[in-house]
Amino acid sequence: MPFKSSLPAAMAVALAVIIAVGTNMTTAVAQEKVRDPAAIRVTGEGQASIAPDMAIISLAVVSEATTAREALDGNNASMASTITAMKEFGIAAKDLQTSGFSIQPRYFYPKNSSGEQRPPQIIGYTVSNQLTVRVRDLAKLGEVLDKSVTLGVNSGGDIRFTNDDPAQAIEEARIEAMKDAMGRAQTLAEAAGVELGPILEISENFSHSPPVPIVRARAMEMKADSAVPVEAGENSYTMTVNAAWEIRQ
Repeated sequence: MPFKSSLPAAMAVALAVIIAVGTNMTTAVAQEKVRDPAAIRVTGEGQASIAPDMAIISLAVVSEATTAREALDGNNASMASTITAMKEFGIAAKDLQTSGFSIQPRYFYPKNSSGEQRPPQIIGYTVSNQLTVRVRDLAKLGEVLDKSVTLGVNSGGDIRFTNDDPAQAIEEARIEAMKDAMGRAQTLAEAAGVELGPILEISENFSHSPPVPIVRARAMEMKADSAVPVEAGENSYTMTVNAAWEIRQ
């Protein structure tokens, strides 16, 4: 008899648990909807441009000879003279970095009288040594390039203008991007007849545009007697801001 009387009670408890769980799930769904209000999402962009204050150049010496030893000796002499000249220009040791070195055989691919390919033959060696140089005094850049060629540099020459510390320009771009985003959001809100509520989220993306050669007073000017004319142009730093505001009806 006690068993029969306890069965309805157990079912009642289970039913109460099911009702409670269902109520909690309904409440959770309702709260989730509250956490996802209507919002205005916009993207703002800001840009700041400044003249570069440093150039990174690639200088390479490529030497060929019958033997690897001869090619290496000739390459070493030219590169050693180039490094010495860079230091004489006032370039610090920390701004000189060997960025590539290789020794490669040169092959000849002979054919026999019937035109069939014979095994390749080594006829010499090529040695390449590449030096990356940071030139912080841009007024000397043309002279540096000219002198390096005189001393034996015969490959490379890639130039990348940059800034040693672009933090201020990036900060200016960030501020402009946020102002742009706020202006766009306000325009959309006014057009829709609503008001902006509290901000919900902000994220940013950064990009750096290479310098654009232009002629202006503050662009770096090289000496008139430089053998290699160089225009530094400007560096552009762009910041994109994604932001969302809650809509107040």
